[in-house]
Amino acid sequence: MTTKKSQYGASDIQVLEGLQAVRKRPGMYIGGTGIEGLHHLVWEVVDNSIDEAMAGYCSEVNVVIHPDNSVTVTDNGRGIPVERHKQTGKSTLETVLTILHAGGKFGGSGYKVSGGLHGVGVSVVNALSTKVRAEIHRDGRAYVQEYKDGGKPVGALKTIGKVDDTGTIITFSPDPEIFEIIEFDYQKILDRLRQQAYLTKGIHVKLLDERTGKKYGYYFEGGIKSYVEHLNHNKEVVNKEPFYVEKKIDNTNIEIAIQYTDSYKENVQSFANNILTPEGGTHITGFRTALTKAIKDYAKKGGFLKDTDGNLAGEDVREGLSAVISVKLPNPQFEGQTKAKLGNPEIQNQVQTVLSEYFSYYLEENPNEAKSIIGKCLLSARARMAARAARDTVIRKGALEGMTLPGKLADCSSKDASKSEIYIVEGDSAGGSAKQGRDRTFQAILPLRGKILNVEKARIDKMLSSEEIKTLIIAMGAGIGENYDISKIRYHRIIIMTDADVDGAHIRTLLLTFFYRNFPEIIEKGYLYIAQPPLYAIGSGNKKEYAYTEGQKEKIIEKQKKNSDKKISIQRYKGLGEMNPEQLWNTTMDPENRVLLQVTSEDAERADEIFSMLMGDAVEPRKRFIQTHASDVKNLDI
Repeated sequence: MTTKKSQYGASDIQVLEGLQAVRKRPGMYIGGTGIEGLHHLVWEVVDNSIDEAMAGYCSEVNVVIHPDNSVTVTDNGRGIPVERHKQTGKSTLETVLTILHAGGKFGGSGYKVSGGLHGVGVSVVNALSTKVRAEIHRDGRAYVQEYKDGGKPVGALKTIGKVDDTGTIITFSPDPEIFEIIEFDYQKILDRLRQQAYLTKGIHVKLLDERTGKKYGYYFEGGIKSYVEHLNHNKEVVNKEPFYVEKKIDNTNIEIAIQYTDSYKENVQSFANNILTPEGGTHITGFRTALTKAIKDYAKKGGFLKDTDGNLAGEDVREGLSAVISVKLPNPQFEGQTKAKLGNPEIQNQVQTVLSEYFSYYLEENPNEAKSIIGKCLLSARARMAARAARDTVIRKGALEGMTLPGKLADCSSKDASKSEIYIVEGDSAGGSAKQGRDRTFQAILPLRGKILNVEKARIDKMLSSEEIKTLIIAMGAGIGENYDISKIRYHRIIIMTDADVDGAHIRTLLLTFFYRNFPEIIEKGYLYIAQPPLYAIGSGNKKEYAYTEGQKEKIIEKQKKNSDKKISIQRYKGLGEMNPEQLWNTTMDPENRVLLQVTSEDAERADEIFSMLMGDAVEPRKRFIQTHASDVKNLDI
């Protein structure tokens, strides 16, 4: 047997020059071309301004969303240098805007601390825009250069007048050939600016949306102490006055704020050079070690630990913990382009040293606050032992090990999790229709009776005593708590399907709370969905169409009135059980026709805030939310 050799030579090697590589593979630089990638452009430009603020040269950052969805970011920093660059022969501004890995953050004297390490930020924005205008104020003059079609300069840098301020003004228009949709989200940008304002004490940030006239700004003297108070403003707090420390060790600035709540979950936000590190890293390791030791030492010294209490574990001192850890260091080592995890080994000991010393002082100097924190931790330890006993009892019966799947589960025949999906359905009636209408090869149905337990107020032992919750955990197959293993999950599409009324919305919220609090990885991996059953069936004669929104209903009625002189019938579906199996399949379960909403937790902080407000014990925040949004409800079925 002979093998034909392909002709593979120099002509087969493609060299992408300048910014072509970015346009060819935008996902490598901004994560994708969807809504997240679009907003990443704003983050890149804003982060340059924040770097100026961290360096002590900028006190104001203003962002404007224009009606055509172009964006302008203005700061009063030093202004990007404009003089001729020795290596490139171009102006420094053009070098920064047109060459990848060109910037002041690679060890020069421009920045001691910076979030932009790869030097690809503003050049990537240029590459992925149809137009960019850069206006620089420095040395008493205003300079301008424009770019088009993915970073091509439109003429040379020019002076347009004299100024008495300094700063940088970047305006960019995202390229519609690159991005799936170009529509900036005001709230998403505002949330990001708020976070940056918390992390950079004393900076003014403002956002103006010219499309709607909305504008808002932030300024926080308290920094991350204010941030932790914001995280907890919908929760009952244990220590009224948050712990806060800011300390410099060598060239590293360490800021930590801690406050406990009556929640059962931990909420820790960590940052390195103002970059969120969702996967933690060495700063989090040092933080956890010091926190556990400081609380255990104080509890032993104060005689709070009795022999019957056993020992406080790390998970006990983190229950209900809200904390923000922010480190600013000269040469951060991140894992990967996404910068999700900090790897500098020296940071662990630095954070540990600062927190051990100053949190111990805090406990000593605030005995009432310390007593409340220790009490919370001891209660957590007792609950953990009770939960372990409850879980062990369930496991001994074999229930959580998948030995016996729940009887009410109508499973699918496929054993390939990547091709299988489960519908969590409200009630036996809808469950019956779904079981009859489904495709048995890959669709499983699990009907739940009534409203499940509100897990926002329950530990694992109480959850496992709820039959509906236990049934749900067993059906998914991945376990829970210490026994949780995402690789054992039985379905890669978990679809919540509830009625389109108030009770259905409440059940959906309870289920979302259950997944968000106990199975965040299921959401992170994109396994959780919400089914979108139609609100209306609209027919004239033998023709029937389905409307999923009020707007669709009006359009369908208008179209049918034009094309038919027959009477139009409108059926409002208040429950899934009102649809027969064929209708449910055609409208809500058939992959060819259905509409599914994928549940994401892009902003974990905002999700935590909403779940705490809607499902927690504090009544006043929930009352304010209902009063604020009551006018948004157009159709309320009671």
